[in-house]
Amino acid sequence: MMNRFNWHGDIITAETPVTSTYRNTQNVRRFLEESCGPDFKFNREFMAWIKDAKPKTMGDVASEWLRREHKRPI
Repeated sequence: MMNRFNWHGDIITAETPVTSTYRNTQNVRRFLEESCGPDFKFNREFMAWIKDAKPKTMGDVASEWLRREHKRPI
């Protein structure tokens, strides 16, 4: 049995899958600021996309934010 990912403290990489236990934590924000730049911010539409239950990784999340902001993907 796989342990639940701790969104508050576990190391997040681009390969980290977004799971049903995903939370918008400070740890997630740090990863996305490092991946997307200091302009990164959450909005409701983007948070709903993250949690839509479709398979994705945190790298996909960063690339989608950059796409929505018309910035170069990672």
